[in-house]
Amino acid sequence: MNKIEKITAATLVYERLRQDILNGELRPGQKLLIDSVSERYGAGLNPVREALNRLSSEGLVERKDQRGFFVPPVSLEGWRELVKTRCWLEAKALEESIRNGDQAWEEHIVVTFHHFSRTPWKLSESDASTNPAWEERHRTFHLSLIAACGSSILIGVCRDLMDQAQRYRFISVASSQRYRNTLEEHRGIMEAVLDRKTDLAAERLVEHYQTTLRHIEDQIRPVTKVGVRLSPPG
Repeated sequence: MNKIEKITAATLVYERLRQDILNGELRPGQKLLIDSVSERYGAGLNPVREALNRLSSEGLVERKDQRGFFVPPVSLEGWRELVKTRCWLEAKALEESIRNGDQAWEEHIVVTFHHFSRTPWKLSESDASTNPAWEERHRTFHLSLIAACGSSILIGVCRDLMDQAQRYRFISVASSQRYRNTLEEHRGIMEAVLDRKTDLAAERLVEHYQTTLRHIEDQIRPVTKVGVRLSPPG
């Protein structure tokens, strides 16, 4: 296998493994044996090791000395810390983006919101899983809000935290009695941003995440069952 093929194989394993972790196909705490991962994705051992190391650096895989690789566990404490950190960092990134953003930045936000708002959360009423296009456009909208903050490092950290939040959403048990109009929550954030109302925009963003926190925190269990999805999340 030449260098280009090796890189391509490692990238393909990385992308597929990453999605399976985010979507709850691999259980929290599950050991990721290199041979098993290799067989699952039809890839060689070296590309698998590279993909696992890359995911470990992003926090989506846990590497334990002398024990190997694992899907990170989930906990109420971890979920609360994740949301608190997102509120701190994304509020600051949003504040800086409002300060620095130009017309092109504003237009990008409007376009990403339009695409997001036109994408159904599920492909059908009987579908138990979230529409992948919805997940991607939801993520793109949130990233567009902070795109003008002036720090690629901060954006990268926020992107990694978004991955962690998606993972928690997918492995949480749904409560059918609770309803949120998340589209209007996102619209409210966008409107405050476009009006350059920094405090209001940050307040709405934090409340949006806090609502998601309350929605999920009483649904996380020590042993999580995979396959049940939440109503449209934050």
